[in-house]
Amino acid sequence: MEKDFFNEINVSITISDTEGNIVYMNNKSKSVFGDMTGKNMLGCHKTRSQDIIHRLIENKETNVYTIQKGDVKKMIYQTPWYDNGELKGLIEFSIILPPEIPHYIR
Repeated sequence: MEKDFFNEINVSITISDTEGNIVYMNNKSKSVFGDMTGKNMLGCHKTRSQDIIHRLIENKETNVYTIQKGDVKKMIYQTPWYDNGELKGLIEFSIILPPEIPHYIR
């Protein structure tokens, strides 16, 4: 049995194929969105977001931004994922950020 190392971390991970079908959600992602595995995520997004998703897949781009809901600030990191060099879809990491984040220049 293969261990799922991402199920007990405090980061939401959602993985989709190139058509927007969700192929993986860790427990944190499921607790936020419900279990959408096997469903298409495009219907859950507004047209602007759908356009961004299509652009990211088409151009193999990464999209990073922060959002805030109430007192909770998150960083959203969306990037293509590959299998043997072949584009397979997008992976999204949603990370809750603490109020203060140290920044180091090394």
